[in-house]
Amino acid sequence: MHIFTIILIATGLAMDAFAVSLAAASMGYARGARPAFRLAFHFGLFQFFMPILGWLLGISVVGFIEHVSHWIAFGLLAFVGGKMVYGYFQPADSAFTKNPTKGMALVVLSIATSIDALAIGLSLAVLKVGIIYPCIMIGVITSFLSLVAIYIGNKLNNRFGKIMELVGGVILIGIGVKILVQGLG
Repeated sequence: MHIFTIILIATGLAMDAFAVSLAAASMGYARGARPAFRLAFHFGLFQFFMPILGWLLGISVVGFIEHVSHWIAFGLLAFVGGKMVYGYFQPADSAFTKNPTKGMALVVLSIATSIDALAIGLSLAVLKVGIIYPCIMIGVITSFLSLVAIYIGNKLNNRFGKIMELVGGVILIGIGVKILVQGLG
């Protein structure tokens, strides 16, 4: 898989974490180095590990589904991207019920923002792509974009988080279409 494609996938996956980080910062929860580090670290760590879990699941079934792998990869990417696009059109939650930079709230948000990465890991297994390098890129890009979102959120307000979710969804759908076209060609 080309490095540019991996970067686009990582960026698309990072948009949920970006949106949550932006919201947390704009609401005053991520002021200071410690809460910013906790958000960025946990989001990056979970985004690193979830594709590995998906990949492990995928390699166990790839022999059975190899002849339709491009359809499966397209379907998963389109589903994840479509879910993100759909989320853009849904009303945003007005506030977190708990501090999102601490405890179980942080763990739950980390899992929630990285579930999509599980499907990407499954797609990478179906496409027979190695997993470690993409996972490192996904984790690092997610951590970096989370820090960027925290910085922006501390300076502005929460109005940009939703548009980033839309952008990430469109990117993932586009990559899915590309894989489908290559598989059919």
